[in-house]
Amino acid sequence: MPQLVGSINQYPGRASLTWYAALILVGFAVLYFVPACAADPAAPITALDALFTSTSASCVTGLIVRSTPHDFSLLGQAVIIALVQLGGIGIMTVTTFIVVQFDRSGSLRRRKVVAETLGAGDQGDIRRILRNVLVMTGLCEAVGFAILCAYNLANYEHYAEEGLWASQADAVWHALFHSISAFCNAGFALHDQSLMPFADSLVVNATIGLLIVIGGLGFPVVNDLWKSRKRPAANRWSGLQLHTKIMLIGTGVLLVVGFASFLALEHDGVLVDDPVTTRVLKAAFHSITCRTAGFNTVEIAELTNAMLFISVLLMMIGAGPCSTGGGFKVSTAAIITLRAWATFQGYARVNLFRRTLPPESVERAVATAMLFVGVAAVALTGLLVIEQSAFGHTGSAGLFMETLFETISALGTVGLSTGLTVDLKPASRAIVIVLMLMGRLGPITTFVALSHSARNERVEYPTEEPLVG
Repeated sequence: MPQLVGSINQYPGRASLTWYAALILVGFAVLYFVPACAADPAAPITALDALFTSTSASCVTGLIVRSTPHDFSLLGQAVIIALVQLGGIGIMTVTTFIVVQFDRSGSLRRRKVVAETLGAGDQGDIRRILRNVLVMTGLCEAVGFAILCAYNLANYEHYAEEGLWASQADAVWHALFHSISAFCNAGFALHDQSLMPFADSLVVNATIGLLIVIGGLGFPVVNDLWKSRKRPAANRWSGLQLHTKIMLIGTGVLLVVGFASFLALEHDGVLVDDPVTTRVLKAAFHSITCRTAGFNTVEIAELTNAMLFISVLLMMIGAGPCSTGGGFKVSTAAIITLRAWATFQGYARVNLFRRTLPPESVERAVATAMLFVGVAAVALTGLLVIEQSAFGHTGSAGLFMETLFETISALGTVGLSTGLTVDLKPASRAIVIVLMLMGRLGPITTFVALSHSARNERVEYPTEEPLVG
């Protein structure tokens, strides 16, 4: 046991991997071995489908190979949303658990890293972080549930006629399920068309959208904003942490870019027959859901190639660190962009809001983005090799775009799909399962890198600069 604890203490990433692997295996066992989880006992959930669904839920991705409302019973749906809840808050709590449980005797540096990473004022706040995270999660989901529940019941007859639910209790369950799924950026829905039936509903779009954004900002940002309420209005912005400012500005820019791109590129596409208000709602929601949420109010397969590619870029960037979202993170993209801009202007340092970014942050940002792109490239190649036979030839541009979209959606834990997921071969599904797990562990891997002291090179060789550009 001491060896195991020592190993976890030295390599916290192993505990994180163990946490998610155990959660996936438990979810798989319940979905596969408990017949009551299947809606139709005569059509049980296969082992691969159960593993895929459990991984997608635990890693809050939302990609599905079986219909959530039709192939899973109420018990099966409850298991899925429980996995989503545990997987969603896990990214914000596992590192805290590791430090508190296995590092009580030493490593003040690690405690300081976790306290700063999760927005605690000092290391003494470390034991209250878990409670604050749970309170924030419960409060946001409860408010979302209350709003969606009231809306569903007020419009019960209208949607019941469309076959969205069979009873008022069913409408209440849908509100709870979608509130948790939205805050955790999971994208699991109890409608085969996701949220397309609510495309023209301001209440549903706004509620789900806000839950996605809040969950995607990350606990450090929300905590910093909450503490800033005590400051005078004139000093609130200046008193925010640099990370919070980067996340707020970066998130705003990405949402505007996604919104404007959707309106411009789909005005004669999926939006052609919609009134202005519905166009605005669909464009805004798609821009939000590409933040790794996975819900959709339009048919993804009908989007233009240009909009699909922009969606891929948005999904790659994703949400914020220590959030319920994935991607290689908004702050990472911002740091790389700022470093490039400073280089173009001839500056050696990156200055922002009267602060200088340390070179180590820039190096970690570049390494994170490169690792994300490298993994995506390898996985994309593998999926293309496996799936190309389904198209009858090897030069299908449609296959490339659909597979690229699927790859980034899985690695970014997004959950949007052009419809390729259900048709993937077993080997391809195995690749997607690995991608979803790797995408979920990405932010925790960053924490591990921060927790270990830098290694001192024993030998320093003469410097030589290669040609660049």
